Amino acid sequence: MYLFSFKSIKNMQFKIHNQGWVYFISSLIVTIILFTFFPTIGIILGIFTCYIFYFFRDPERSIPLDDVIVSPADGIVTYIGPSRAPIDLETSDQFCKISIFLNIFNVHVNRMPTSGIVKKIKYIHGKFINATLEKSSEDNERNIILIETHNKENIVVTQIAGLIARRIVCEIKENQEVFLGHRFGIIKFGSRVDLYLPAHYKTLITVGQTVIAGETLISNPNNIENLNKSIKN
Repeated sequence: MYLFSFKSIKNMQFKIHNQGWVYFISSLIVTIILFTFFPTIGIILGIFTCYIFYFFRDPERSIPLDDVIVSPADGIVTYIGPSRAPIDLETSDQFCKISIFLNIFNVHVNRMPTSGIVKKIKYIHGKFINATLEKSSEDNERNIILIETHNKENIVVTQIAGLIARRIVCEIKENQEVFLGHRFGIIKFGSRVDLYLPAHYKTLITVGQTVIAGETLISNPNNIENLNKSIKN
């Protein structure tokens, strides 16, 4: 009976990221067992199980068709400013760095800010300090992704683990072609994403602004006027 229930849940329209199923099903099984013998504890764990389902939600997004830059993550913009490339990346390019903090209630599925070719991926083991701090960009465990756009410009996305987040998942490979707004990974349980754009790109967001992965326009390097066309993905 329980297997049927799991299958029914998985077929619901409300989508959950593949990384979340093992957590959700494991927690659900334990909840059912505990509720049978210890109802109060079972109810508490049931609330936690609902949160796991909520945390790993993977909603559809309206992705622009145009060649623009969109947010790679849901969250709040905490920093915008000039920067060199991440110290672990061998390039002398000058960038504009945009930092996005994800709290435990944000969608944690990461999406591509642009289309292009993944030139390099580098995973760095590090600390797990508060992701709201600027030094977390260089001190924390992180995954650095260098993308070469169709215009031969470099854009960097860094997935950064936080105080609570201890697992970074990247689902793309080097030399892979990627597309604007497509899913490429997830950071589990609170984190930060840094986006590095070429220094001459004009940013269209501000510090303190809430952004949505795959939807919020970060920059429009080609100054395209028609931004209304979109697709569901």
